[in-house]
Amino acid sequence: MSIIYTCRHCGHAVGKIEQPIVDSSTLGLDKLSAEDQKEMVHFNQNGDVHIKTICENCEAALGQNPQYHELDFFIQ
Repeated sequence: MSIIYTCRHCGHAVGKIEQPIVDSSTLGLDKLSAEDQKEMVHFNQNGDVHIKTICENCEAALGQNPQYHELDFFIQ
């Protein structure tokens, strides 16, 4: 099983973890609200878990342009 982290803004692959068994509390997924889990965590039929996160570049862009927080997507 793979846990694949992808930037929610630009689609950049942030990281991938290969583990035979993963506990959601180990990943911190139990700390997310039900709404955040629904938005950020997706399970494939093959057992892979896709987690939407933010990459360093998009985080820096948001830091330099706080008005981008108002937008659903700021990368065109």
